[in-house]
Amino acid sequence: MRHRDVVVIGMGPGGETVAERLLSAGRDVAVVERELIGGECGYWACVPTKVLLRPPAVRREAEDAAGVTRPDLDWPGLRAYRDQMIRHLDDSEQIEGYRRRGALVLKGGARLTGRDPWRVEAEGTQITADHVVVATGSEAVRPPIEGLEDLDASVVWTNREATSLTRIPERAIVVGGSAVGVELGQFLARMGSRVTLVQRGPRLMDREEPRLSSLVGDQFARDGITVRLDTEVSSVVQNGEEVQATLDDGGRVRADVVVLATGRRPRTRGLGLEEMGVRTDHGALLVDEHCQAAPGLWGVGDVTAKAMFTHVAKYQGRMVVDGILGRARRADYTAVPRVVFSHPEIAGVGLTEEQARDQGIDTVTAEVDLPETLVRPWTHETEPRGTLGLVADRERGVLVGAWAFGPMAGEWIHTAALAIRTGLPVAALGDTIPQFPTFNEAYLIAVDRLAL
Repeated sequence: MRHRDVVVIGMGPGGETVAERLLSAGRDVAVVERELIGGECGYWACVPTKVLLRPPAVRREAEDAAGVTRPDLDWPGLRAYRDQMIRHLDDSEQIEGYRRRGALVLKGGARLTGRDPWRVEAEGTQITADHVVVATGSEAVRPPIEGLEDLDASVVWTNREATSLTRIPERAIVVGGSAVGVELGQFLARMGSRVTLVQRGPRLMDREEPRLSSLVGDQFARDGITVRLDTEVSSVVQNGEEVQATLDDGGRVRADVVVLATGRRPRTRGLGLEEMGVRTDHGALLVDEHCQAAPGLWGVGDVTAKAMFTHVAKYQGRMVVDGILGRARRADYTAVPRVVFSHPEIAGVGLTEEQARDQGIDTVTAEVDLPETLVRPWTHETEPRGTLGLVADRERGVLVGAWAFGPMAGEWIHTAALAIRTGLPVAALGDTIPQFPTFNEAYLIAVDRLAL
């Protein structure tokens, strides 16, 4: 039986952060990955999605910019670049790279078989370790739609099939109106699909400020996307290559593919956690403020269900490494930015106004229409749109939330993220000197409008 200082189970961004840092610190590390080193983000989510979204956005930006003609989209070229960016679903270079650095690399499922010390079985190999890091990520949820399991696999897409697509369907039903549904729905529509998005709640992006829902809805109308709110797909049936969906309001939609964007759940099945006395909650590994689930057992990323973002997984990875190296610090999830890479981009950070009030905060808000107040939107495009909203704590005079809809919002939302994270007084934010002309100038105007 082999012994290692640390075994990392799951090599997505969180697991890789742990492995990379511990190897650099001279620790003896084993890594286990049942699929591809790089994880969901690198092969079927963050990376391919952003690659696919960029060309249609560039075409729209060109249409909106002065003196530029509308460029053509080259689907074979885009598809080839996507394949290059996801390494043609081949992680052999990553495997070899870790082995060169002295890591034991095992491909296959892993299971905890003992503790004190921890024992892990993977690929027929038994390993003992002082520390085990669980970073097994999450998997797409398949909603309970009647007839869904009877459809051919080729017409039912999760994010994996959608980001690996080789053809653009003529018609698509997107089930779910949060980040994944918004991004995939807009991509397909701008590539020529007739898209119907079905959202069971009363608005799109229902975890964000309600104003964002109306802004996104308006953009979808411009993109030719049909949005059905307060509606669910009750059943589906396949007729040849066509899918016929029946909605709970009696409506019917025909499509070539059904895209499931109905959330994700932690992936812990088969790890043996319960047998080891390790607590889970609806499949999520329960961890403390140090990302520790039990002495010597740590959790990183989606599997903890703290916040299912790649940047949070990397952050937790840094927390875990510090804990293993004896310099433990507490994870703080204040001001985690949230970005939807649609066009225009959608961004949020901190609390919505409703969430803040639910916490007893005396809130004050401000909203700024960017084209009405800034020069930058007009230098960027001829018919600009964009909005910034702030949520502040009147008593403390600090920001507690912000949201944005506009070009590159995913970049300039970080001004608000830093202000919220550090508790920067609103007055200090209003006393900064942003570059002219930038979208970041909107913060000065919004701060001036806060009635503090």
